Amino acid sequence: MPEKTLAESSRAQAAAIAHGAASPRRWWILAVIAVAQLMVVLDATIVNIALPSAQTDLGFSDGSRQWIVTAYALAFASLLLLGGRIADLFGRKPAFLAGVVGFAAASALGGAANGFTMLVVARALQGAFGALLAPAALSLLNTTFTDARERARAFSVYGAIAGAGGAVGLLLGGVLTDALDWRWTLYVNVVIAVVAFAGGWILLGSHRDAADAKLDVPGTVLVATGLFALVYGFSNAETHDWDSPLTWGFLIAGGVLLAAFAWWQTKAAHPLLPLRILLDRDRAASFLAVLITGAGMFGVFLFLTYYLQLNLGFSPTKTGLAFLPMVGALMVTAQVATTVLLPRIGPKVVIPLGFAIATAGMAWLTGIGLDSHYLSAVLPQLVLTGVGLGMVMPPAMQLATSGVAAEDAGVASATVNAMQQVGGSIGTALLNTLAASAATDYLAGRDATDRVAGAQATIESYTTAFWWSAVFFGAGAVLAFVLHRRGVPAQDAGAAPVVHM
Repeated sequence: MPEKTLAESSRAQAAAIAHGAASPRRWWILAVIAVAQLMVVLDATIVNIALPSAQTDLGFSDGSRQWIVTAYALAFASLLLLGGRIADLFGRKPAFLAGVVGFAAASALGGAANGFTMLVVARALQGAFGALLAPAALSLLNTTFTDARERARAFSVYGAIAGAGGAVGLLLGGVLTDALDWRWTLYVNVVIAVVAFAGGWILLGSHRDAADAKLDVPGTVLVATGLFALVYGFSNAETHDWDSPLTWGFLIAGGVLLAAFAWWQTKAAHPLLPLRILLDRDRAASFLAVLITGAGMFGVFLFLTYYLQLNLGFSPTKTGLAFLPMVGALMVTAQVATTVLLPRIGPKVVIPLGFAIATAGMAWLTGIGLDSHYLSAVLPQLVLTGVGLGMVMPPAMQLATSGVAAEDAGVASATVNAMQQVGGSIGTALLNTLAASAATDYLAGRDATDRVAGAQATIESYTTAFWWSAVFFGAGAVLAFVLHRRGVPAQDAGAAPVVHM
């Protein structure tokens, strides 16, 4: 071998990385992160399509069905900030690997469930380990790519997965349920986790950027209980009236606890969420954009899934395939938005424009009817919405974690994920309530047993949800335009300059 041995070469490479050079394995690391992120995002929707089969197999009631979804959301949302801080304090590689293993084990438990309780516990455990895995993955991405151009490309991939993963989950859930069994919508995570764990073990290095800090226990308790109460309150709005104490009581409690958390962060010696992360104007606007996107996207996936299956007669697999053009449009636009548009014209134009396009897509989708066809009444609208979301989600995620110091990368990444999850929970509750009210209003004064009237009532519920999704996206366009700074964002040369891989 030449004079420089393999060991010397590895030491030289490590030294270069420690001084801020880009990791030579960064694109492989991106692939590993993308696989892990896909596993977490898929699980938000992949189980939904399998729910009817699981319900028949395990024999639980319609009223209990929502907890299969809610258990995951509650654990994931309430523990995200803790998971992000753990990654900062104890190292991103250990957090990443522990999250992958735990998520896989919980998925295997859910797949083997012999009853409702076991399945709910498994879903809650999935959410808990997902709350550790998701921020670790995003913060690894944030600290791996230091070159502005490469960083934009990496975030376009990550953002596209975050935005389109729900639709991919619908497709995969349909295929697995049709071809195998509902349990494989959970078992598939074990297969994905093996790839993610092997890649993470080989490629990632261990480093603690906030090794000298301590865990903020009071802050952790306040934010975890606050987010739990908030998501639980909105979840209860689906099965209870808004005037039920189980709805407004938990929403008020969540608001009070989160306000107390914000106050405590100004006093804590080692705050769980340093307020400097939230006070940057572009970053705060990006957090808000992710929240609004999460709320509005629910209208695309859930209600359109109902329409395609119940009204157009699509199978689960065909329903998933119907979303693929939207996924393709989102992924292509994500690349253009993050690598071309954002560096040239800035977020004040790109993100509001994306929201405006998504608003037009959702408003156009309200034209569906009982006799509509997918190719004319759904496909163009889906593609347009995908183009709009591709201009919002990836750039917003990039800006939300840009300029963050290395020791705060985990918790900043967790905040992004928390915004998406809480937004989805809010969208779930609000759109479900509004859709149900629209159906009830339509049937008032009509024969509820009439088949045509009942079918038209469901169309009214879908279009109401689509209109409100359009309202969410329209509000996002206005807020993004008002809050984002003019011009191209400055590159964060001093933020997280050292890559520890």
